[in-house]
Amino acid sequence: MQYKTEEEFLKNYDPNKFERLSMTTDIILISVSSSKQDNYRKTSKKKMSILLAKRDDYPYKGMWCLPGGFLKPKEETLEECAKRVLKTETGLSNIYLEQLYTFDDINRDPRMRVISSSYIALVDKNRLDQKISNNASWFDITLYEEKDNSVFITLDNGDVSFSIELEKKLKEKTTDRYKFSTKKNDYLAFDHPIVILTGLERLRNKLNYTDIVFNMMPEYFTLGDLQQVYEVILNKKLLAPAFRRIIADKVEKTEKVKTGEGHRPSVLYRYRR
Repeated sequence: MQYKTEEEFLKNYDPNKFERLSMTTDIILISVSSSKQDNYRKTSKKKMSILLAKRDDYPYKGMWCLPGGFLKPKEETLEECAKRVLKTETGLSNIYLEQLYTFDDINRDPRMRVISSSYIALVDKNRLDQKISNNASWFDITLYEEKDNSVFITLDNGDVSFSIELEKKLKEKTTDRYKFSTKKNDYLAFDHPIVILTGLERLRNKLNYTDIVFNMMPEYFTLGDLQQVYEVILNKKLLAPAFRRIIADKVEKTEKVKTGEGHRPSVLYRYRR
């Protein structure tokens, strides 16, 4: 049927003409923070952590997942949904948030066709004022990649520890893009192992050409602390002289010093905005 005006078309439009799907947001909240030291003379060692929530309903009841929730299509944008979910499930707000990727595998959710727009959120968890919800927990995360493109991720919150295995295949050589698939996973719900690995890869890449890392840093920090954060994210040691050349234009020296850790006071720097 041909319509003469858009108003006429909309008046006769049948919204049930097309199949429907649901939309969610899933958030990988990442922190690189100092772990507690028994000996005050030792330099605090930094670890990377992500926030997971334990599911209390089916599907995947009892398994861990990223904080996430369904979009209210007539009430909010995807970013508003992500902020609402983060606040509701973790109690956190006013932290760095950016869109990561859209995950649209046909069978990623056993209930129905669900597409997820995932987000990265960054924070220093040791400096949070808000308390996370009872079903959420911070997991220290370590990543190990073998030469056969197998990737092993270990997650540990002090009470629960488990590993997942994924496969990393080159998708586009010209853009250095990879496709990830899950090989072994008994603990994480949905396709969240892939979401997590995608988020960690994105964070590593952005470290090279953006100032994203400073969203994890306190206002004042030592160059040693900043280098540790880079090393934890990149999963490799960096030479101090080379590192300082890389960040020379990103930081500025202050008159403050860090004391009370059993070694010489260290000059504090801050992000040069």
